[in-house]
Parts: sequence; C-alpha cells; structure tokens
Amino acid sequence: MLAGLIFATEDADDRPGTLAATLPFGGLTLIEFQARLLVAAGASQIVLVIARLTPELLGAINRIGRRGASVDAVRTAAEAIEKLHPLSRVLVVADGVMTTGEVVSSLAAETGEALMVTDDQGSGGPFERVGALTAWAGLALLDPKRIAEVAAMPKDYDFQSTLLRVAAQAGPANIRLPAGAAGGAHGIERDSRRLAERGRAILSALAPVPVPWADRFLLAPLARLALPHLVGRSVPSIAVTALGFVLALAGFAALHFAWPLTGLALTIVAMVALAIGVTASALRDETIELRVQQGAMLGIPALSALILGGDSAAGLVAAGSGIVAAGLVERAGSARIRRRWWASPVAYPMLMVPLVAAGQPLAALIAAGIYAFTTLGGAIEAFREKP
Repeated sequence: MLAGLIFATEDADDRPGTLAATLPFGGLTLIEFQARLLVAAGASQIVLVIARLTPELLGAINRIGRRGASVDAVRTAAEAIEKLHPLSRVLVVADGVMTTGEVVSSLAAETGEALMVTDDQGSGGPFERVGALTAWAGLALLDPKRIAEVAAMPKDYDFQSTLLRVAAQAGPANIRLPAGAAGGAHGIERDSRRLAERGRAILSALAPVPVPWADRFLLAPLARLALPHLVGRSVPSIAVTALGFVLALAGFAALHFAWPLTGLALTIVAMVALAIGVTASALRDETIELRVQQGAMLGIPALSALILGGDSAAGLVAAGSGIVAAGLVERAGSARIRRRWWASPVAYPMLMVPLVAAGQPLAALIAAGIYAFTTLGGAIEAFREKP
C-alpha cells in the first residue's frame, strides 16, 4: 500500500496569511496538484500535515477526496502515525514542491527507503542539504516507522526537517533527480507569481495524449495550446462548453438548410471546443461539466449524420447503421485496446468533409459507416486477443 504525506505549513512569500500549498498552480492549487501526482503513482491514502485549516485548504481537501483516495489532515507526527497503516510505504512531499508525474512515479517504484536528491549547487530552490554536495529534492519514500521516531521526539521540533534528518540517518538509497528537472519542472516555490507562471508552463504536459489519430493529431494539440490561456485568464469550463453548443447548433442549422460543408465544418470546430473543455474540466475535477461535454461530443456527430441523411431513406439507413456501429465502438473500445487507426467521434465528420465537398453526402455517410464497422471489427479482434 502506498500512502502520501504532504506538508502544507508554510505561508506564501508574497501573501502573508496564505498557505503556499493553496496558491494557484496549473489550474489547481499546488497541494491538489501534488495529491494528483501521488494518486497517479498509486497512493490510496493522502495525509496532509497542516499548520492551520484555512477555507482555501478545506476546499482543496474536498476536491482531493474526489480522486478516490482517502484524505486526512494532521498537525503532528503522532497524529500522522495514527492515520497511516503500519505496512504502508509513505511517499513524502515537502512543502512547496512542484514536480512531474515521471519523477514521482520513479520514486514510488523503489523497493526500499529512498531520498530524491539533487546537486546542492544550482538546484533552483530552497532545498535542504543532506550531504556535502547534495540537497534533498523534496521527495522521499519512507517506512512509517521513521514518522513514529519523529513522534517520539519533542513536539517543538519542525516535523518536516526532523523527518528528513531521521530518514537520512537510516541510510536510504539516494536517487538522483533526473537531469534537467531541477532547473525546470522540479523545484520548491512559494511566490504566487512565479508559481503561477511555472504552473501555466506545465499545463500542456497535463493534457492527455489519446491514441486514435483524429484525437491525437487534432484535438490534443489544440487543447494543449489553449489550456494555458484559459487557465491564465480564469475562463470557466462552462463558457467553453457553451461556445461548443452554440457552434454545434449553428452547424445543425447549416446542415438543415442544405449547407452541408459549412455545417460539418462548424460541428468539427464545436467538437474541438468541447475537447478543450473536457481537458479543462478533468483538470479542475468538474464531474458534471465533464459528463455533459463528453456526452455532447458523442451526440454531435450522430445528430449531424441524421440531419445530413434526412432527405432520403438511404441516407437515414446509412446514418443510423453508422451511429449504431460507432456507439458500439465507444462502448467496447476501452483505452487499453484502442489502436491509432481507429475511429473516434471527431473522425467521422472529418472523413465526411471531402466527399461532402464533392457533392456526395450519401457516399460520405456510407464511408463513415464503413469506418465505424471496420473499427468495431478491430475492437472485437482486440478483445479476442486480450480477454
């Protein structure tokens, strides 16, 4: 069992009375970002070491709990050891640490106790020294008994620094911080402006990279490009969703009034807007908005196909059969078995655009249906290979 221990006790350098852990970072608060990395690395329990419970911290704790891990707030080592399972492995995150998922995952994969260290010179932050030429990089994988040792000491000792000293004396493995991380993605920062700047810089890396070609080469790059601007200007996800719906309605109207090429183009742009909204909502843990956006991305191409084929029985049959196949693909095609060539909701209108531009809407619907059935066949074969 992996547990996370996050320290959130220091005030921001430029905002007295505000915990550095609750400063904005990458569309979240810093402590939410840290917890997200721990959960992604396999942590099922998060213990927060706090100095005081502020409204911002309370909100962050509630949002962290939505990630599926249990969350506890403590003030002392004695309280922390009561919450932690004695057989757990504890991944410690120092106050104000910003890092990457790769760094956290690499440390979590260690089998014994370990400290993440970096060169003392040019480390890019207030790292605590643990050797003549090395400094603690703010991450450690420890046995709970180290926390118990701290709990047995006088209560006026600083919990974080004392835990580091106790851990260092136990002879853990020293894991060198990956080259280039100390000066860029990894560091300790408590200034709100610098933290916000560095948070925006890593937002592109937080956007998922999907497998199917249309999502990978159209939606994902545009989401990575737009996300820092949306977060930097505090644009709510609902505004992006509303834009997507407006564009989709305009596309439906264009299809209805026999402007098929314009209609398909507008629906594609609408799906791009919704894909950006999906990424922003997932980042902010906005569950309701995320479900609405994902549902709309499935419904827009289906309704577009029905409107496009509505002038003839053959068109309706082609559209309906394609929608059924596409629906089965979305139901069966989990991320585990998806292939690059597979269809996705945005791929269907993209495939139809050239044929519609050539004045062949029925052929466009048939081509999209064939693509959906071919992808469905690939999904069935993938299930046979990997039951």
